[in-house]
Amino acid sequence: MHIQVINFHLKDLSEADYVQACAELAPAFAEVPGLLSKVWLANPDTNTYGGVYTWESRAAMEEFGTSRLAAAAATNPHFVGITATDFDVVEDLTRVTRGLPAVPA
Repeated sequence: MHIQVINFHLKDLSEADYVQACAELAPAFAEVPGLLSKVWLANPDTNTYGGVYTWESRAAMEEFGTSRLAAAAATNPHFVGITATDFDVVEDLTRVTRGLPAVPA
């Protein structure tokens, strides 16, 4: 498994409008191949938003990076200061602490 953390700041977009737009996009993210879970992040105090993505593999993450959905997010003029960091998961230890999502059968 692989984890990706994406953060950005909102520009010329209220948090309410951001949440409304994300509500429309959430079903599309739910259908992304290889995406096991996405946790949506918000810190209005620092104007920092983003997500924590759990991928089946680094390859699934990289494949998503070439998609239209990823391109739309990366080029959204309301998202500034975008950062993306990815990590391999130490699965044995993570299972002990219940850190992995349930994988659909």
